Amino acid sequence: MTVIALPSALAPADQPAIATLSLGSAREVWAERRRALERSGRSSSPEGRHGGWQNCLLRAAVFGFAWAARSIGFHARGYHNALSPKLIEREFSFFDLPAAFDGYRILQISDPHFDCMPALAVTARRLVSGVDVDLVAITGDILGSPRAPVAHSTIPLADVLTGPKVRDRIIAVLGNHDPAGMVDALEQIGITPLINESLVIERGGDRLVVTGLDDVHRFYTPAAKRALHDAPGGFRIALVHSAEVADHAAAAGFSFYLSGHTHGGQICFPNGRPLFTRLRRCHFGARGEWRAGVMIGYTSSGLGTGEVPLRFNCPGEIAVITLRCGTTGSNRSKMRPR
Repeated sequence: MTVIALPSALAPADQPAIATLSLGSAREVWAERRRALERSGRSSSPEGRHGGWQNCLLRAAVFGFAWAARSIGFHARGYHNALSPKLIEREFSFFDLPAAFDGYRILQISDPHFDCMPALAVTARRLVSGVDVDLVAITGDILGSPRAPVAHSTIPLADVLTGPKVRDRIIAVLGNHDPAGMVDALEQIGITPLINESLVIERGGDRLVVTGLDDVHRFYTPAAKRALHDAPGGFRIALVHSAEVADHAAAAGFSFYLSGHTHGGQICFPNGRPLFTRLRRCHFGARGEWRAGVMIGYTSSGLGTGEVPLRFNCPGEIAVITLRCGTTGSNRSKMRPR
C-alpha cells in the first residue's frame, strides 16, 4: 500500500516524498498488468472477466440514438446541451469529520473527454476561473476515444486547471477510457495520479485520507480492494471512477465516495431517469447523491460526453463539494450561475 503524505500547510514545491513502499516498483508492476488487460480486449470487474460484446451493444445503441436524433432534428439541441455544463455546489455533512476539515472544499471534475468535444474546454475554463478550493479531484475518463492521443485531453485539461485556486493538490484516478500511459501524461502537467494508493492530508493533528483506485469497471484487480482495506486511519474518502465498489468501500470504513463514469445517464427521460447507466453492480450509485450503509456517495453527471456529443435531460457539471461537521441528513445543493 502506497501512502503519500501531504501536510496541507506545505507549498506544492515542498511536498514530501512517498512515505512507504517504492512508488516506482509498485507502478511498474501495476503498469505491466494494466497494459496486459488493455491488450486482451476483455473487461475485468469485481464480478469477474467479461467479453467485449456488452460494450459493443451499448455503443451500437448510443450511436443508433444519435442517428435518430439527427434524423428528427434533435441533434443540434442535444449538442447545445452538451456544450452547456453547470458549476454546482454541494454540501455534505458527516458526524465523523474532524473539526480541522470543517469547510474543506473539493472541486470534482469527472469524464471531461476533451478529445471528443474540444470546445467544451473553453466553457470549463470559464466555470472554474477564480474558484477557491482545497483540493481538485478528477474522477477518471480524462480521455474519451481510445484511438485519440492522450495529449488531446491532457493539454486542454491543464489549461482548465489554471483557473481554480488550489491550496493542497490536484489529484486524479483513471477511468475505463484511460490507458496506462495516462499516468505519465498527468504527472507531466502537475497532477498526482492515485493508483490503488492513498493521499494523507494533515491539519492540526487531524487527518483526511483520500484513497484513489484504478478503474474498477474494466480494469479491476484485487489490488483495488486491498487499497480500500489497507487505507490509513482518518476521515476516509474513496476516489473511484465508478460506483461499482461502493459496498466494499463502505465495509472498509469509508465515509465518503466520489465517482463519475455514468455521465448521469447523459441521455435521460424527462424525469431524469437514465436510458443507460453503464454499471455492472451498485446500480444505486448511477447519479447524484446516494448511500451505502452509513457511507455517503456522490456520482457526478460528468463534464464531457464521449464519442456521441449529445445530452438530453442531463446537463454536464463540475462540482464544488464542501465537507461539513454535523449529522448526515443535512446535505444541501445549489447551482452557481456562471
